[in-house]
Amino acid sequence: MALFDWMAEATGPVLNGQGVVLRPPRPSDYMAWASLREESRAYLQRWEPAWPEDDLTRAAFRRRLGVYAREMELGTAWPLFIFDGEDEALLGAVTLSNIRRGVAETGTLGYWVGQPHAGRGVGTTAVRAMLAYAFGPLKLHRVEAACLPTNYASRRVLEKAGFRHEGLARAYLKINGRWADHLLFGVLNTEFAPTLPQSC
Repeated sequence: MALFDWMAEATGPVLNGQGVVLRPPRPSDYMAWASLREESRAYLQRWEPAWPEDDLTRAAFRRRLGVYAREMELGTAWPLFIFDGEDEALLGAVTLSNIRRGVAETGTLGYWVGQPHAGRGVGTTAVRAMLAYAFGPLKLHRVEAACLPTNYASRRVLEKAGFRHEGLARAYLKINGRWADHLLFGVLNTEFAPTLPQSC
């Protein structure tokens, strides 16, 4: 129980973007997260790995938070939830994962936005805030991302955030139960010059 109580505190960065706040998820976020994911299930599942049968349960959320805490402690991933800067409603999530140091200094970016909030610029704003953190405090050289060729909204988010299309990876990830080709994108620290988000 002590570990669970410790996880209730913010264990990573809190980033302020334009109208959004990004912070690590907490146990108290469960209801908002499960509700938004369930409401957006049909919208999200076609772009994501298959959801486990118990994916939206409180127990699965606790396990997820445990994995997140270990990744942040090791510095290999920074999973952050996206909240509305005014009413603090949960909007989605953005994760910088698979961080490699040494000769790479690279990470992989992924994100999702709940269906009720899609098309409002939330994804682009959150991605830019995470890139500012990646190239600022984390001092990464490059960030990579990928999306399905038919996910035009996701591609638009990446391009608006400064990513360049770099190629096609065949059968790159298993999405909704099937191996799927993905468009590959990348952005270098020298290509990205935003106003750095405020970190608390």
